[in-house]
Amino acid sequence: MHQETFEADDTSLYMHICGYKDKNLKQIEKHLDVTLIPRGNTIIIQSETDTGPALEVLRAMADYIAGRDSRTELDDFEVRYIISAQRTGRKISSSDISRLKIFIPETGKTVVPRTVNQAAYMSAIHSSPVTFGIGPAGTGKTYLAVVLAIHYFLKGKVERIVLTRPAVEAGENLGFLPGDLIQKINPYLRPLYDALFELLSFDKVTSLIEKGYIEIAPLAYMRGRTLNNAYIILDEAQNTTTSQMKMFLTRLGANSKFVISGDITQIDLAKPQYSGLIQCQKILKDLEGIEFVNFSREDISRHPVVEKIVAAYEHAGYIE
Repeated sequence: MHQETFEADDTSLYMHICGYKDKNLKQIEKHLDVTLIPRGNTIIIQSETDTGPALEVLRAMADYIAGRDSRTELDDFEVRYIISAQRTGRKISSSDISRLKIFIPETGKTVVPRTVNQAAYMSAIHSSPVTFGIGPAGTGKTYLAVVLAIHYFLKGKVERIVLTRPAVEAGENLGFLPGDLIQKINPYLRPLYDALFELLSFDKVTSLIEKGYIEIAPLAYMRGRTLNNAYIILDEAQNTTTSQMKMFLTRLGANSKFVISGDITQIDLAKPQYSGLIQCQKILKDLEGIEFVNFSREDISRHPVVEKIVAAYEHAGYIE
């Protein structure tokens, strides 16, 4: 058993670090697999493996609280962000934290990450031109990508939003679907539409699509293009081939952001091992300007039973 002690400079700081009924300490225990014992103005850290990360988080919390204009209670989001920053080696700043609180004026919604990995994902999107979010359904990959797309567009940081997805899914080829291009691709982009309609009014979304500010296209239509001043979301990326993924990534133009999301347990390709999402993580993992954020079932933000369903299938060894 490893043990270290953190000591706060004063009682007020100590109380703000612990939070109401030690709720902040409970978050640290959950995410860093440690036991925290508050005593006086000190916190004893115990771990079977390493106490260092928890100690660094407590120190970072103390610095963050001391650096604010007033000593107010840390909210759950701020604690999650500080833990996320410690995990990824990012420097913690109040400006970074404020960037992750996204206000959508159209509907008056404020969106914040609910988990450490969601905070890392949003931070990566802000800081890198290309961000991958990989993990199970319900972890917020698509929703948060759309939130930030709307935010960047409304702030004038990009001129348009492009939504795309592989056109072959569950053995159904796009060419055999009825109707024009929009009608054909709509069923495949429903999760993206759901997020758009939740954050903006139906009329607003429709108007932006009609005016070309939101573009909807199958992945094949990206070939030969260079996408400048745009925020592009590639959803269901596990169903791209290696050549499709390379083609897509090389469309990146000036002042653009690419956000790629997918779940490698939901591959519909005939040969799953050739998924472009799996291959690119191996090929691009060390490239500057590209970040990979991996989600787990602990990040699932849907109904609590969804996490249990995912866990049950994982336990049974079932992968589609």
